[in-house]
Amino acid sequence: MQAQDPTQIAHLLAELRQEHRDLDAAIEQLAQAVGRDELQITRLKKRKLLLKDTIARLESKLIPDLDA
Repeated sequence: MQAQDPTQIAHLLAELRQEHRDLDAAIEQLAQAVGRDELQITRLKKRKLLLKDTIARLESKLIPDLDA
């Protein structure tokens, strides 16, 4: 999805931030489990990092370009 409108970008950012928080909670819960699945934890951490990069990229789109 290529969101260009600042309103669309802000909405997408909110969704991605929520997913990032949800992944954080899931990772914490899996890490606390007795028979924890390290592979699943690693996959969730990678997904969380991808989300973080996507969020940073979208946030930079909201910053107006200034001519020097």
